[in-house]
Amino acid sequence: MASNMDLTLFTDIEIIFGFSILILLLFHRIKLSPVLGFLVTGIIAGPHMLGIINEVEQVEILAEIGIILLLFTIGVEMSIKELWDIKRFVLVGGGLQVMITTALVYYISLYAGYSPSTALFLGFLISLSSTAIVLKLLQEKGEMYTPYGKISLGILIFQDIVIVPMILLTPILAGVPSTSGDSPAIFLLKGIGIVLFVIVSARWIMPALLFKIVKTRNRELFLLTILFTVFGTAWLTSEAGLSLALGAFLAGLIISESEYSHQAIGNMMPFKDVFISFFFVSIGMLMDVSFFLDNITILLVLAAVVIFLKSATAGLVTFILGYPLRTTLITGMALAQVGEFSFILSSFGREYGLLDDMLYQSFLAVSIVTMAATPFVMTSSHRISHEILKRTTNRILINGISSKSMEPLKEEEDIHDHLIIIGYGFNGKTVSNAAKTAGIPYVIIETNPETVRNERQHGERIHYGDATHEVVLNAANIKSARVLIVGISDYIGTRTIIQVARRMNPELYIIARTRYMNEIGMLSQMGANEIIPEEYETSVEIFSRLLKKYLVPEEDIFKFTREIRSNGYSMLRKHSIEDRKSTFNLKDDLPGVDVTSFKIKENCVLHGNTLIEANLRNMYGATVLAIRRGEEIIANPGGDTQLLSGDLCIVLGKPEKLCQLRIFLEGEGEAGSSPTCSL
Repeated sequence: MASNMDLTLFTDIEIIFGFSILILLLFHRIKLSPVLGFLVTGIIAGPHMLGIINEVEQVEILAEIGIILLLFTIGVEMSIKELWDIKRFVLVGGGLQVMITTALVYYISLYAGYSPSTALFLGFLISLSSTAIVLKLLQEKGEMYTPYGKISLGILIFQDIVIVPMILLTPILAGVPSTSGDSPAIFLLKGIGIVLFVIVSARWIMPALLFKIVKTRNRELFLLTILFTVFGTAWLTSEAGLSLALGAFLAGLIISESEYSHQAIGNMMPFKDVFISFFFVSIGMLMDVSFFLDNITILLVLAAVVIFLKSATAGLVTFILGYPLRTTLITGMALAQVGEFSFILSSFGREYGLLDDMLYQSFLAVSIVTMAATPFVMTSSHRISHEILKRTTNRILINGISSKSMEPLKEEEDIHDHLIIIGYGFNGKTVSNAAKTAGIPYVIIETNPETVRNERQHGERIHYGDATHEVVLNAANIKSARVLIVGISDYIGTRTIIQVARRMNPELYIIARTRYMNEIGMLSQMGANEIIPEEYETSVEIFSRLLKKYLVPEEDIFKFTREIRSNGYSMLRKHSIEDRKSTFNLKDDLPGVDVTSFKIKENCVLHGNTLIEANLRNMYGATVLAIRRGEEIIANPGGDTQLLSGDLCIVLGKPEKLCQLRIFLEGEGEAGSSPTCSL
């Protein structure tokens, strides 16, 4: 039979869910963040307002589980390699951000009359930002893999680690001997041991274990194994003196290296979403509303000062790392709040007498205000950075401190009719390799200074800079370029680049990448000729593989997928096409006609034949528009033009006929045949 305490907790959970549903529905209607909705739920239902939640401590335990699961899912979505790739952001960025913020708050607090110990402790509290809020908002916006997303993640990881020595230093600041019996050397050895455990587990133990578990085809067993790994690693790090959340993150890294990581995160996501809501609710419950209302002016001023101070320090660190002003501003504003681990640390400070009741409540109120403001600050950061950049002319500020050590931006006068690639991530590297193989001249623009320096050493034609600025695009000779490919993850940056590039070169052919289909219309209106949505292309690929599995002929699959792309993109861009009726577009204005290129191989039967002898127009309804022979371009070739092996033929015709022609021209079929096309 359930105890009264169990029933009370059950009742409190029901109240939280009920209030959350009502408030989140309201916030969704007025387009406010769910994070803010959970904070308001805690404030209203908590002991300092309506007082209908009795078991606050029990809710805080559920909140702790939410933080553990959040850090686990973040770890799963990364990998040890990706974490190693952002080590500079973690060590240099995170270290500088914590030191600078702590020092500034320390001196401000000394000036305000606090003791050195309390001033330093306040510096610790303010230096930490909210991993839960920032990463949740970045994930929702699809900005985790943007430059500012990676920098923010690196700094937040360092903060999650540095909380441990901060906790160990708290009793020393208060003049109380540390309760930990571990010497610094023992503590360091424990840390090294955990790192080795993670590497060994990720490489050998976990893949082998999960393989055995998956072979049983038992979903419950798989879920229990994942939960045991998460909480077991968290407990292990806690026993070693590190935080539970850090252990959960390491557990995620361990599982991320296995082929079952996607299944693991799929199973854990519902748990994470439920428990993380308790975290935000529990934070709201801590706030004394009457104290806040009595001191609202000073508390709001202090919150504004904290937001400005933290934005400035995180932005300064990003600038020191070598990133341009736009990335600097967005990163700074993303890390402008006080973090959840600060609440954990503040409880130690209160216990050891570093914070009195009034200072503790002031800290809670200011911290919650900064958390509540975070969704608004992060949403407005793109607009604010755009307005600031419009009024900035200094090249060092615009492009970052690394531009001082780079070669000055000079226009690529010796390159024309070329390709410009924005971003040198996976997409950028793939496109540049393809361009290099095809002999297409290209220029790369990238904001990561280390990438630019390394690639220049390997002979790449790459510029450092933010492509949202005309001066950077001018350096790539955009006015003489033929094609621009925007392959970055930052959708706001993508919009700006398209607008600027279209204004600078109205004839430029712009191909843009986007994560979501709902961005297609907007990007098309701004001037993009082709938009490749990742989620759309993923569905097309799944569709084509499904048809192959059911043994559908590849020629039919080609027709189906082509029709899907054609219908989908035309439908999604219909309004923008109508707005640009004066511009002729082959794909939209001549449906059923395509232009493609074929290379004549040495064993092709047409080698040495003239176009009249080849009779391609009668056989395939195809017209040869041009022939590229080495460096020579034969435009509008006559009937007496010979076809030679190695020729690249630009041909106009119907897709299904061109499909048949490809195999014939490449020497794999007979004239007039209807082979199965595999492209």
